[in-house]
Amino acid sequence: MKEAALLTHFIELADHSPIPILLYNVPKFTHINIAADFVARLSEHPNIAGIKDSSANVIQLQELLNRVAGDFSVLVGTAGVLFSGLTLGCAGGVCALANVAPDACLKIFDLVKAGDLDAARQLQLKMIPVNQAVTAIYGVPGLKTAMDMCGYFGGEPRMPLLPSSEQEKSEIEAILKKAGLLD
Repeated sequence: MKEAALLTHFIELADHSPIPILLYNVPKFTHINIAADFVARLSEHPNIAGIKDSSANVIQLQELLNRVAGDFSVLVGTAGVLFSGLTLGCAGGVCALANVAPDACLKIFDLVKAGDLDAARQLQLKMIPVNQAVTAIYGVPGLKTAMDMCGYFGGEPRMPLLPSSEQEKSEIEAILKKAGLLD
């Protein structure tokens, strides 16, 4: 996948989409990292509104913020760097953690915007084990289990994924309790 092919693809989509589009950089799944210079070129397109960057690379977030057009939104794509990204000037975040702990994610956002960085940092650190559990450790089945435990609807994962085991459910419950998300 060469840059010219990606550029043609994104411009073609943006030119024909009836609504603004959002780029999504998730190199751990695509094995392609959309570089900041490339995003800066695309940010000039009137129908490309922003990027969700799930690289977890704070340096890359800084490069994006330095290079994109002024009305282009840079969104953090993983809660592991939500606090860092917001303090750098990212517009917001689209994080798996928000499926389980939406109030905590919003609180981090609000605290950063209010300038209470110490409280935001403390909450960020408290949520890191939950984020790790629902992404890296237990994956989609764990995310769905945590959602169910927190009173949301996660439901069963689709095949070929299997539901969380009883042992995993117990471990997830302990993580949620420690983070103050369950009594």
